[in-house]
Amino acid sequence: MTEMVLTGPKQTLFTEQLRAALDKWIAKYPIGRAQSAVIPCLHILQEANGGWLSRAIMDALAEYLSISNISVYEVATFYSMFELEPVGKHKISLCTNISCMLCGSEEILEYLQQRLSIKPGETTEDGLFTLKEVECLGACVGAPMLLMDKQYHEYLTKEKIDALIDGVQS
Repeated sequence: MTEMVLTGPKQTLFTEQLRAALDKWIAKYPIGRAQSAVIPCLHILQEANGGWLSRAIMDALAEYLSISNISVYEVATFYSMFELEPVGKHKISLCTNISCMLCGSEEILEYLQQRLSIKPGETTEDGLFTLKEVECLGACVGAPMLLMDKQYHEYLTKEKIDALIDGVQS
């Protein structure tokens, strides 16, 4: 995890390494269109902050991009890939949209809740897993499916869930 340092009110929250990563994305867009880089910048900052975005980080990004805070909040709150509260080391995003639902995602959700002893939106006591229901991850052909640690897992069964969870390194 990259360290973020807050040293003053004029937004020096980001380390030199983070600023370089942000600037790489900002440079892909025409001058005055830095707002176009909000999504990749939020991804960078979320990863650097242990998987979630604080209000201070979003405010600092808005200032860094010279856009309004609300412009950053709108993106961060719209997309299910962004977290506004701390999450576990491994975030499990289970698709429960129509294709996955028709192929058994409700049963998979019940099994995940039982296996992890948490409900959607919660994190296990050991901080290892956060369970999240999402609308669509765009892999309907492999339904039911989930996203964990940036990897898709398709054609889910209880046995596949067990192997996935048991295979995680704390």
